[in-house]
Amino acid sequence: MPRAAVLGSPIGHSLSPVLHLAAYDALGLPDWRYQAVDCDEHRLLPFVSALDREWVGLSLTMPLKRLVLELADEVSPLAAAVGAANTLIRHADGWFADNTDVGGIVDVLRESGVSSPGSAVVVGAGGTAQAALAALRELGMVEPVVLVRDLARTAELRAAASRLDVRPQIQEGITDPAAYKADVLISTIPAGAADQLARAPQWNGHGLLLDAVYDRWPTPIAVTAAACGWRIASGLDMLLGQAVRQVTAMTGLPAPVAAMRAALYAAAAGR
Repeated sequence: MPRAAVLGSPIGHSLSPVLHLAAYDALGLPDWRYQAVDCDEHRLLPFVSALDREWVGLSLTMPLKRLVLELADEVSPLAAAVGAANTLIRHADGWFADNTDVGGIVDVLRESGVSSPGSAVVVGAGGTAQAALAALRELGMVEPVVLVRDLARTAELRAAASRLDVRPQIQEGITDPAAYKADVLISTIPAGAADQLARAPQWNGHGLLLDAVYDRWPTPIAVTAAACGWRIASGLDMLLGQAVRQVTAMTGLPAPVAAMRAALYAAAAGR
């Protein structure tokens, strides 16, 4: 019986099981199982080491995206450059770490009409922010502004930028006016942390906001930006894009995107 799971802590809010189980149902894979497992940094290695051959893959979320690179037997060039992985796939010779967040962000931006942004701002310094830098690079933006809450905690972000050959302008403080004039604003910080952005007076109806948060949607920042004329993309769209790639990697079958999207938005609406 093939098994997979999403690992993170906290994990109770995760909609990954909804997406993957909907995919298995649409693909006619009734024996496949997918669950959410609360797992922090200290439990990750023991958990993965104990998995038997039934386990075909794992999804990783906060706070495991960087640490998982250390236990993988092989790491994709993209995940290595980003410095974070959200996916482990069982191969014949061990675990393969990959990053499908980047493709998920690229999909969202392109589907929202952004193909070659002239300016971009990323808020945050974690693994998702690093994926956002890679996604923007794919769209030709190599000099985004990155707004962080603490410059002292940007070493891994800076290292990822160097590996990706991008040159972000990293600034401390997340309410810089540049954020409200960009073609693209990508917020990667947790729910609640971006609320001060929602209270800022500079919104001018210019660009696209992608808020990686999807629990308790719409977020205050999304409400404010939409009211000021910004186009909005949610973390739900990003979650779908990265999960589509995970399903294909784990099952070897084309992911049923329409079925996954329908299940995701139904589950989100019911919260």
